[in-house]
Amino acid sequence: MDLAILSKTKGNNVIIKSLKNVDKSKVTMEGVKNAFRQVPIGKADDSPNISFRVFTLEPYGHTPYHAHESEHVNYIISGEGAIRDERGTLHPVKTGDFSLIMPGEKHQYRNLSDSDDLVFICAVMKEYE
Repeated sequence: MDLAILSKTKGNNVIIKSLKNVDKSKVTMEGVKNAFRQVPIGKADDSPNISFRVFTLEPYGHTPYHAHESEHVNYIISGEGAIRDERGTLHPVKTGDFSLIMPGEKHQYRNLSDSDDLVFICAVMKEYE
């Protein structure tokens, strides 16, 4: 029996999903390379404020160099890479690391590996889902 399906019923205050069952889509924005996105918890779940997005960056992949009006919090699920800040400095990240990107800070996630994916959670206000 799939608990994720049983848990996502209208009016239920607990939603449980397995990431392996969440659709993965290729990110096609300008400035992106080899990136995929999943949204295990977000607007579609009636989350009041926060969306959890999971990004997978394939080897040498990266997100766009961009900024948000709101902070966001990240957790590295697996792999190693770097966050490029507004000054262009690369800050190394690895499995188990957390990061906080402040509002307005220009940033980019980069997978510097030639063989392993970089997978991370990006928690944002649902408006930025």
